[in-house]
Amino acid sequence: MNKTELVNAIAEKAQISKVDAKKAVDAFVSTVTGALAEGDKIAIVGFGTFSTVEKAARKGINPATKETIEIAAKKIAKFKPGAELADAVK
Repeated sequence: MNKTELVNAIAEKAQISKVDAKKAVDAFVSTVTGALAEGDKIAIVGFGTFSTVEKAARKGINPATKETIEIAAKKIAKFKPGAELADAVK
């Protein structure tokens, strides 16, 4: 499911216009992105938790040249599904 299909599904289930559904999806994504950028954690009971994780610097291998390279440390977004979502997917 892509963003357009998600907007259409939300509009249909919530019985709102596609324009309002798109605004809601955009607001959700923007809010989650902003919170994660600030290092916050977002927990939605029954759905899951969004958080960030620090990945340490490490050594890697360039597959084209077989040279050892240094991969820089970085932050990544992480999602852990809640129990209800995990059970629904089983």
